[in-house]
Amino acid sequence: ETYSDASLEKSQPAKPKFDPSVSLPPVNLEIVKKRLSERITLLQDVHRAHQKEYEKYMEDMENSKLAVQELEQSSDAALNYKFYRAMKTYVENLINCLNEKLKDINELELAAHALLQQQAARVLKRRQDELKTESAYIQHLTSGSDKPANGGLGGDERTQLLEMCEHRRTCRRQVRECSGEADHHDGMSSDDELTPAEVTEFQKSKDNVLEDSRRIFEDVHGDFCDIRKILLKFQEWKEKFPDSYCDAYISFCLPKLLNPLIKVQLINWNPLEQNFTELEEMPWFRAIEEFTDAKTVSESKRDDDPDQEVLPRVTEKTILPKITAFVKSVWDPLSTSQTKNLVQLCRNIFENQLLSKNESSRAKEDLMNTVVLRMKKSVEDDVFIPLYPKRTVEDKSSLCSKFQERRFWSAVKLLSNILLWDGIVQEDIVRDLGLSKLLNRYLLLNLLNTPPGLDNIEKCNKVVACLPERWFHDLQSGSTLPELRNFCQHLLQCARTLHKNNHSDETKEVLLLLVKVKALDIVEDFTEEHKLEHLKSMI
Repeated sequence: ETYSDASLEKSQPAKPKFDPSVSLPPVNLEIVKKRLSERITLLQDVHRAHQKEYEKYMEDMENSKLAVQELEQSSDAALNYKFYRAMKTYVENLINCLNEKLKDINELELAAHALLQQQAARVLKRRQDELKTESAYIQHLTSGSDKPANGGLGGDERTQLLEMCEHRRTCRRQVRECSGEADHHDGMSSDDELTPAEVTEFQKSKDNVLEDSRRIFEDVHGDFCDIRKILLKFQEWKEKFPDSYCDAYISFCLPKLLNPLIKVQLINWNPLEQNFTELEEMPWFRAIEEFTDAKTVSESKRDDDPDQEVLPRVTEKTILPKITAFVKSVWDPLSTSQTKNLVQLCRNIFENQLLSKNESSRAKEDLMNTVVLRMKKSVEDDVFIPLYPKRTVEDKSSLCSKFQERRFWSAVKLLSNILLWDGIVQEDIVRDLGLSKLLNRYLLLNLLNTPPGLDNIEKCNKVVACLPERWFHDLQSGSTLPELRNFCQHLLQCARTLHKNNHSDETKEVLLLLVKVKALDIVEDFTEEHKLEHLKSMI
């Protein structure tokens, strides 16, 4: 017993002795309750977190059990796999087919474009050669020299060239007389007629290209060359599996995929010729439009449909570059019919929302830059208005007078064609080309050398008729455009001369032209200066 007590004392650690000198914090019931409440709250929060986690695990388990049961009771998985595998095979075969045909398509597209380019170049060269020859011939007659101009054509060749040119003018004049066209002046025709031999050669080459284009897909099943059938395949995918369809970015891939097939349909398309086929009437356009307009039940859950961008991207990647190629090497800015067709086509594309709203169009920018460059080149190369001594042009039947008049009206026609681009090309660029570079540099010089009278008024009237009305809507303080100040000063000088010679009707007509271009200050000053109270009502 003594032994056990001793061992027990050794094994037990020594208890700390209470030191009464150490002060402990005061403890009361409120502190104890507060600490117990905090502990309970903490435990309750932990419990709730565990409870939520437990409920989530139980829900996941139930969902997994249901998924397992659905997969076990259904064969959709096998069908889905079969669809995706068939779609993968179809797309691979389609891409291989198009890659195989792409080289031939590009060659035929280039061949068709080269024919039009050669035709345009031939017409342009003939027109410039005839202009140089006629100008040199008239200069030779005016100078009274017996020697032909340096580098000029021989007598027989020159005569033949001028006779052919005059023959085409006569034929066009007869056609206009039969059609009753009155508002026309010599020089306003494009002079782009081809000889029968040239027409036959061109048509034969064109027919060969078109025949080759029809043979491109003759050994291909319709599922791989018919745009409507191709899009139906992707529409089926979209209807069955809209999520995977969107995740695969099919709407981004389709424009490039359809590009070769659309190019084939555009081989015979020329937007510069009369009665060309509108884009909306072409089979590829209608097929894409039907595809993008097709609605599925699943689409109602989506805020936007990516397939709405397929047609704008096709326009951006395929149509605009082709139009740019026409502008660069085929379009003749002196041709009013070509210019109107081109302007109408561009306006249709830009205003009818055929371009993407979400992306800045690099192709549109390239097209507009090419249009501006081509018009600049035409102003530099095609505009030539000679100045002859007054005695040589007083006779309106003389060669000098007729040639000068033709060149003036040709430049007026170019001015009209350039101003047709207002609203498509930036306004400051159109005004610089049409007014600063063409009107003030060339046309105004001829007007200043034309005696005030009916001829001068007719020319000025035609110039004013070319100007877009919207340019004058927001002008303030009665002043006209800065580029028209010199032109308005010419009109003022004409009005003074006509009034001095007691031509009241002609004076009023000139003042009306000033009113149209909003040069109201000039008109007001003129009427006050000459006491023309009855004309103030036109201001």
